[in-house]
Amino acid sequence: MIRFVIRRIFQLIPVILGISMLTFWMMSFVPGDPVALMLGQHISPQTMESVRQELGLDLPFLTRYLNYLWNVLHGDFGRSYIQHQEVSQMLLDKIPVTFCLAVVASAIAITFGVLIGVLSAVRQYSFLDTFTTFFTLIGLSLPTFWLGMVLQLVFGVIFRILPISGSGGEGFHLQYYILPGFALGFASMAMYAGLTRSSMLEVLGEDYIRTAHAKGLSKQVVVFKHGMKNALIPVSTHAGMDFASLMGGTILIETIFSLPGIGYMLFNAISRRDYPVVQGVTLFLALVFVVINLLVDISYAFLNPRIRYD
Repeated sequence: MIRFVIRRIFQLIPVILGISMLTFWMMSFVPGDPVALMLGQHISPQTMESVRQELGLDLPFLTRYLNYLWNVLHGDFGRSYIQHQEVSQMLLDKIPVTFCLAVVASAIAITFGVLIGVLSAVRQYSFLDTFTTFFTLIGLSLPTFWLGMVLQLVFGVIFRILPISGSGGEGFHLQYYILPGFALGFASMAMYAGLTRSSMLEVLGEDYIRTAHAKGLSKQVVVFKHGMKNALIPVSTHAGMDFASLMGGTILIETIFSLPGIGYMLFNAISRRDYPVVQGVTLFLALVFVVINLLVDISYAFLNPRIRYD
């Protein structure tokens, strides 16, 4: 296990380097001059050139990338061209909002998805089972931004039950995260429902389940105590990767609901050619994804005793 963890950590290094270089390279070819956006179009060419030299934008690509990588290794993600703040501090300010949104979305997706999947498997070929198959197809097909706007219209404008924008200020205010969390987690909910259904059907056909029925145990005990425990192994291992995907997929939802998280910050940074912010957010999300991927691989060996890493 220790050798596996060390090997995976070393495998993550080229992945992070590749993502950082690709992001840096792409931002270098984005149309538009960040200096012109910072200073305006009516600034003298001499002033613009001076600022460009100050920011290091006149240096060759490889030199600029190596300087950026050296600074990142020392905890310096650069300084925003537009807001003139440290990118690391901006990330620290925005991460809690995105994290809360991902947690709410994940909780909604897992709770309702697993419940629907279990009931569908227990009542195979029933109307509920047919509905689950249809729900899975629709849930994976609906555009997230469209669902978000529909939820805003129905629950925020027509019925005025829940707020449709903002985060409620400092602290965690659940009512501001319900609609965006549901919109963000809807596709994951459909995925969990289908995954739980197929896993539960496989478990219910095992010999030990038939033995439990033969012993006279009630159906509820057999399903929820014996069957569900093993059926949720693939669900639990997938939950980590899904959470990382939710963290990285908040751009549209945070923009639609005006949630001041890293997704909204990334959207504004892209539109303003704020390269340091785009690179910082992208690198942070890549780190989140690969670290959670590593933790999921390690946890799978403990959740499933049949799996052992050499």
